[in-house]
Amino acid sequence: MFNIVLVEPEIPQNTGNISRTCACTGARLHLIKPYGFELSDRTVKRAGLDYWDKLELFEYDGIEEFFDKNRGGEFFYLSTKAKLRYTDISYPDNCYLIFGKETKGLPENLVFGNPERALRIPMGKHLRSLNLSNSVALVLYEALRQQNFFDLI
Repeated sequence: MFNIVLVEPEIPQNTGNISRTCACTGARLHLIKPYGFELSDRTVKRAGLDYWDKLELFEYDGIEEFFDKNRGGEFFYLSTKAKLRYTDISYPDNCYLIFGKETKGLPENLVFGNPERALRIPMGKHLRSLNLSNSVALVLYEALRQQNFFDLI
């Protein structure tokens, strides 16, 4: 099982799509406040369809609380500023794949302070980034592939 972590997500449709991906794959979803929306927002709910009750969801008031409550976890930081590609590493079971907010990404101290665990998705030059929900799906499915997709059908 894997953990998807969204640090201060801003776009409700992305979070809804990611919640659906997590429900379909058995990944846990960790959301770190503040959000750019309310979880009760209809756009979040619509994007997540009727899968919300099939999702293991955790919420945190800030990034410090997240790290405090998940001590000892194996964390990987996804950023366009990372040197390693997301396919360059082996993902251990139960690791945390941490994604930043849509407009700013992750705090630089997490990315540059953990270069061996900071990962990027290759893309064309002079482009900022892929959509957050697409990025989560790419990396999560690579981790699942490496684990032979656990018991997914």
